[in-house]
This record gives sequence, C-alpha cells and structure tokens, in this order.
Amino acid sequence: MKKNWKVIAVSAGGVLVLAVLVVLALNRSGATFESDALVDVSQEDTTVLLYGIDVGKYDLAENTVEFGETIGQIFGRYGVGPGLVDQIARKSEPVFSLRGIKAGQKYTTFQTKDSAARLAYFVYEASMTDYLVFDLSGDSVRVYMDTKNVTVKRRMKTATITSSLWNCMIDNGMSPMLAMDLSDIYAWSIDFFGIQEGDNFTVIYDQKYVDTVEIGHGTIWGARFEHGGKNYYAIPFMQDGKVSYWDEQGQSLRKNLLKAPLKYSRISSRFSASRLHPILRIRRPHYGVDYAAPSGTPVVAVGDGVVIAKGYGGGGGNTLKIKHNSGQLVSGYLHLKGYAKGINKGTRVRQGQLIGYVGATGLATGPHLDFRLWRNGTPIDPLKVPTEPAEPVRAANKQAFDGVRDRIMAELNGTLADSLKVTSFAPTADTSRAANPDSVKQTPAR
Repeated sequence: MKKNWKVIAVSAGGVLVLAVLVVLALNRSGATFESDALVDVSQEDTTVLLYGIDVGKYDLAENTVEFGETIGQIFGRYGVGPGLVDQIARKSEPVFSLRGIKAGQKYTTFQTKDSAARLAYFVYEASMTDYLVFDLSGDSVRVYMDTKNVTVKRRMKTATITSSLWNCMIDNGMSPMLAMDLSDIYAWSIDFFGIQEGDNFTVIYDQKYVDTVEIGHGTIWGARFEHGGKNYYAIPFMQDGKVSYWDEQGQSLRKNLLKAPLKYSRISSRFSASRLHPILRIRRPHYGVDYAAPSGTPVVAVGDGVVIAKGYGGGGGNTLKIKHNSGQLVSGYLHLKGYAKGINKGTRVRQGQLIGYVGATGLATGPHLDFRLWRNGTPIDPLKVPTEPAEPVRAANKQAFDGVRDRIMAELNGTLADSLKVTSFAPTADTSRAANPDSVKQTPAR
C-alpha cells in the first residue's frame, strides 16, 4: 500500500455543467422532462487523505523529534499514559524499534476535533520514503509501516568541469551522490584526483521523487566521460545475472589485479602482524608478501594506475608505489634492483606493464620482491584480494551487448527515439529491437 497526500474528490461542479448543457439541448429539440429528474448536486464532497488518513476529520500538527527526546515523552504531551505507551512499544517492536526514533525526524499528529482533543493517529517519518503509523483511533492499538509514492523520471545531463566533479554536480542541479557513483563506475579508468578543467561528461540516470522533492537517484543507464581528450563510455549490461558496466568494446570497467607482479619461484614470507625479521632478529609486522626470484626478474604493475612514489625507501630499498582505483588502492614494490625505462613519479602505467626488476636493495638477505597493498591507507593481504582479470562480455552475449551499446550511445548523443531507450536489463529484454539505432527514425532525447 503506497499512499501519501492522495486526494479523492467527488465534485458536483462538472456534473452540474453537464446537466445544464443537456437541458439546453433538450429545450432546443423540443423535448420535455420532469423537473424532479434533476438531482441536487450543489453539495461538493471532497476527501483529502494524508498518510491514508482523512485529514478533514482531525486537527493536524507537524513537529520534529528533539535531541534526547523519547517516544514516551512525545506521546505524554498528547495525554497518552505510560500503560498505553508500553502497549504501543510492544506493538511496534515487530515493525520498527522505537529505540530507532531519531532527533530531527518529522512527525505528524492527528487529534479529534471534539472538546477532548484525543490523539487518534501519530505518524513518524522514518525516512524520505517510509513512515510509521500509530493508529489509536479504535479500541486497540495498530502500528504499521507504509511507503510514500515514489515517482521516477529519466534524466540526461551534460556538464563541463571547472573545479571538481562534486562541485560540477551541484552547479548543474545533480546530486553529489551521483558523483560518487560515477567515480565508482570509472574507478579503474579515470583518476578523479587528476581530472582537469574542461573535462566533461554526459550521464543518463533515473531521478527519484516524493511529491516534488528529489530523494536520490536510481539506475545509471549510461555515461560518457571525456578526460584528457579521450572519451570513456560506461555501458550497463547484464551477464551472469548481474548488471555491470563495460566500455564500448565490451571490456569490463571494473578490473581486478593480476595474481602476482612477477614470475616467482616461491613465496618466502607472507603477510603477518608479527614476523621475525631475518636481519634485525626482532618481531615486527610484515605487511607484504615476499616473492623469491632471481635478481633481474621483470616486475610488472598489477593494475592500471599512476606512479605516486619512486626512490630509496630505507629498509625497503628501491621502492615504487602505484595508485589504482582512484586512490582507494595502492600497490608497493620493494627491494628493486632498478626501474624500467620511463618509470617516474606521475607516470601512468597499464596492467602488466614492466616497471622494474627484482633486487636485494635495503634490508634483504637475498633477491626477492616485497609486494604490498594498501586500501584507503590500511595494509591488506595481497593473497586475499581477487586476482584474475575481469572477464569481458562473452561471445555468446556479444550481439545482445552490441544492441544495448548502440542504443545507449545514441541516447547519449541525443539521437535515439524514446521507444528504443533501454529500460530493462532482463536477459530477454530489449534484445529483439534493432541493434543499429540509425536504421529507425530518430528523435532528440528529452
């Protein structure tokens, strides 16, 4: 049941006008009628519902929960005694714990219009969409949760960045949360700490509303991001029952890491919070994995990224650090013999690209690579991170993907008819339509 501010109106005005027109027509035609055949419709009966409750029967008041205020204190102000409050709490428990009542949230009271002014309904807005109804109008207490009507409108926005993606979203009437989702979609393709003035994007998404209030966005149906003079497309497509985002060639935008950054003979030391150091002979954390390999063995980047550090790191010897995934993930390569040609701080590298060579610089008993990973600055075990490159769109799904891609890219360009827009990712949905949007009559997107 989804109800909020529903208006049910039975108006006599339109019926009365119609009746007059009928009478005039009959008079012109010479027809006769009995005067009592006309129904008295001078009275208008209008019912207005708020939260499914007839507002005409009650006096309404809106308020917000104060800091430190309990539901018992609120009900007490409206003459609800402790015994009834306890009953209300017990009835509420299966639906919503009253301990979850938060300061600042809105509530509405419905009091009877008689001299007693008894509280008949109490409605607490648990979120932008959900509300809790306490029905005290009958002989027994009822408590139930309901949901406001949510409408969804498809939007397409194009904007040029002048400072940051976050500010760009705000300046162009988009939710900053959309910026976070876009940065997550493009996390492995675009370094959002390195976006430049003049970079631009187009995004198609669902905007959610309650009444006329925006309450967030839904599905992102496609995006184009121009960064550094190159266009990066994000095409949503379902494979293996999961919707993911792909580039226009069908390559996954969410890349995982290589299993290891080198060909190694063995793992000589693992990730540990307390390891006996082979040289210092003391116990201390070892936040990496040591791969034993001959001196000079090539070392490659485990993922796309930007070199953020290059130099001698004390006990770590010659060290490289690469930032991946918009900075959420950083990989480190320690004890290197040397660096590959062209590898410097600020260099953008690709997954599998040569970056250096195994060595024994710093505190090392022999040639090996100490490989490390940090997520948001916290060391993580490299052996417990997904290790295989993300699979592209499979050949069996390529035709369906091409159809979805062509239509989304045409919509991003403003040249796709409304009837051809992708509105579902169900396995059989939209695949029967023309894969080439240029083969049908096009109209500009709204």
